[in-house]
Amino acid sequence: MATTETLFAVRDTELEVALGEVDAVLAAVPEGEYRHRLERLREELLGDGLGAGAVAELDRLIEIALQSGRLRAVYGPGGEAAATRLYRRLPSGRELTASAKEVAEALSSLSGQVLDEVALSVNGPGAFGLALTVGGREIAVRLDRQGVRLHSVGV
Repeated sequence: MATTETLFAVRDTELEVALGEVDAVLAAVPEGEYRHRLERLREELLGDGLGAGAVAELDRLIEIALQSGRLRAVYGPGGEAAATRLYRRLPSGRELTASAKEVAEALSSLSGQVLDEVALSVNGPGAFGLALTVGGREIAVRLDRQGVRLHSVGV
């Protein structure tokens, strides 16, 4: 792969877990386009780095493996931690990290103030709303499979 195409490097324990997951899925997937993408991902993992298509494929694979609990069951806490570190560097993980940072910054503006009200609601399966009222201001946060996001900030 040309250096200009290399976008993403995976090394050490992260590489071990990523290759293990790719191999596990390859063992269960019949011939076809998806298998071809996984084979290319494996080649790029063993090469100099991942191109955009392989990064997207790895992103999906690691996200599913983390959500399912498979990584902890197969690789233990250390393998799960390595996969989590890897996920945070992948596009989906970077997006979640950025949204969590945005919410943390908004909530930190309430630091040192008296909390008037807290409400937690269920918005659907795995989806929650958190409303905090402080000094007449309300911050509403959504928490679901897509991450944590500010829903509204009211004065």
